[in-house]
Amino acid sequence: MARPKSLTSLSIEALLKLRDDVATALSKRAGEMKDQLMRLGSATGGRAAAGTGRRGRGGPLKGRKVAPKYRGPGGETWAGRGARPRWLMAALKNGKKLDDFLIAKSTAKSAAKSAPRAKAARRRKAKR
Repeated sequence: MARPKSLTSLSIEALLKLRDDVATALSKRAGEMKDQLMRLGSATGGRAAAGTGRRGRGGPLKGRKVAPKYRGPGGETWAGRGARPRWLMAALKNGKKLDDFLIAKSTAKSAAKSAPRAKAARRRKAKR
């Protein structure tokens, strides 16, 4: 249908037909866009096709365990991530400094290295 110069000059029937033509063109274009998105999703290994709406959340280290950085008087530990634990807040209120609870770096590194080995040993022992 040729595009009229003014929509006010069209009859109601012509306006309804124009509306139907627009709806048809829009649905056809939406189908083409969905096909393109599906092709892009399969090209990227299905990540885009999942449609979860979660994009770029969290870093590569999210959920990983880290070696403790601080040790309390009762043996409690804190890695320095997240909220400060209650034992640390109470000690800080009593005049202690955060540096008083630091674990030596060499100890923290060896604990971080030995933790995966100990976990693997426990798994092997549990399988027996």
